[in-house]
Amino acid sequence: MGRQIEKRHVDSDSIVQTNVEVQCCPECGSRRFMCDYHCAEIVCMDCGLVIAAKIVDRGPEWRAFTIEQHEKRGRVGASLTYTIHDKGLSTVIDWHDRDVYGKSLSPGQKAQVYRLRKWNWRVRVSDASERNLAFALSEIAKIASNLNLPKKTLETASVIYRKTLKKQTMRGRPIQGIIAATIYLACRQCKLARTLKEIAQASNIKRKEAFRSYRFLLNDTDYSVPLVSPRQYITKFSQQLESQGKVEEIAHKILTASGELKISCGRGPTGMAAAAIYIASVLTGERRTQSEIAEIAQITEVTIRNRYKELGECLTFQISL
Repeated sequence: MGRQIEKRHVDSDSIVQTNVEVQCCPECGSRRFMCDYHCAEIVCMDCGLVIAAKIVDRGPEWRAFTIEQHEKRGRVGASLTYTIHDKGLSTVIDWHDRDVYGKSLSPGQKAQVYRLRKWNWRVRVSDASERNLAFALSEIAKIASNLNLPKKTLETASVIYRKTLKKQTMRGRPIQGIIAATIYLACRQCKLARTLKEIAQASNIKRKEAFRSYRFLLNDTDYSVPLVSPRQYITKFSQQLESQGKVEEIAHKILTASGELKISCGRGPTGMAAAAIYIASVLTGERRTQSEIAEIAQITEVTIRNRYKELGECLTFQISL
């Protein structure tokens, strides 16, 4: 078989592309050709004769040295996403009833497009599990939007829910509770400071129901849940209190010292973070009341006082003026 070679002749008026069927080299009769994309030429590998010049390189304009780079730089449409039940691979027919030129469709064409649109939706969501997944992923996206969660956390929560649905052990469980537990587990894996109470309030369910679903999710699956560090709440509480950067810096130093002395072992992370911010605000002169910090941290004032006394007994604070 001959090799299909594309040549481009450049004229002053227009550019014409022609296809040349090359069976063998006209000089030596060899069938071994090499495409030199740097010089835009096709060269015979035996005698070096330039068979075609100014060929068009139809490859990408970028280079990739690993598989990850190739998948990231390749442009073949929208990227796959786990936040949609069909991973974004399906076609959606809009409701504008217009053609590609923007003209309105005739009544017969509108009826035909309506039937196509209806069957397209039926094919996308075929069975009960697909409907469950589509509804759950839309609710996860809604709650993530209300909590201002990043896209990484949203993708992680979608993957966790898909794995849980595949095991078919969540039958009889409320979907809202499983969704809240899935989002909380994704926040823990992504090291994002979100409490289960916040997620339960955004999901319009009780905290008890969210905690029950979260415990079921841990017992039924083998997900690894990292421990929550009090440092993850320092930045969040400081931003909500509109504190200075010095307060956040001192609070981080207090938590570092308490971690070295093993004071924070067995203590709640939100209580330790709130007490560290309270001490830092007192040291910097930017006083915040315990009730104000407790309201933001969603804990009681007694918890802040207990953590404050423990830190004050074990740590020595020095203020440099």
